[in-house]
Amino acid sequence: MDSIAERISEVGIVPVIKLKNPERDAVNLAKSLCKGGIPIGEVTFRAEGADTALRLMSTAVPEMLLGAGTVTTTEQIDRAIDAGAKFVVSPGFDEDLIRYAQEKNIPIYPGVSSASEYHKALKYDLKLLKFFPAEQLGGLPMIKALAGPFPMFKIMPTGGISLKNLGEYMASPLIAACGGSYMVNDKLIEDGEWEEITRLCEESVAIIKEARMHR
Repeated sequence: MDSIAERISEVGIVPVIKLKNPERDAVNLAKSLCKGGIPIGEVTFRAEGADTALRLMSTAVPEMLLGAGTVTTTEQIDRAIDAGAKFVVSPGFDEDLIRYAQEKNIPIYPGVSSASEYHKALKYDLKLLKFFPAEQLGGLPMIKALAGPFPMFKIMPTGGISLKNLGEYMASPLIAACGGSYMVNDKLIEDGEWEEITRLCEESVAIIKEARMHR
């Protein structure tokens, strides 16, 4: 894996962040995540102002590893890089997008959901793939089945991840990290529940540590 993927794997969970009011919430959220032991964030371009959130967070908390999520165009890759993103995550497997990110020397972790997309990933020398939507596609049993013919990939399942199933996923050596939004959901952010976000991060870190002991 590249050095960014290795850092993601060390932490084990990537909060998927959607901010409606980045000017108000971005810095507080970044500090809350780091305080809880999760100095990583994937800021989704589903929300307007994602690049603003990236810029504010990377400036205020430079030690945080920030990436851009739900990236679907090359223009968004450019905006993400300009705002300080260190990696890109796409919801699906777009070969043009992968080539563009590689030309720009920014790691991209594309979404995959089938053996055909795993197979295509070989062509681009990818090492870390996002399995999405994980729970709806069969979760860990499906990931294990796909690892049969494709053992060279590490996987970042996203979609339906919670405190209830985080440990199950992270106990598998196939999993580099999980993507999740349960610790950064809209209500927590809108209500400014920064201490609760930190607590959920701390609980996640403890679950991951315990799960990895049983690999």
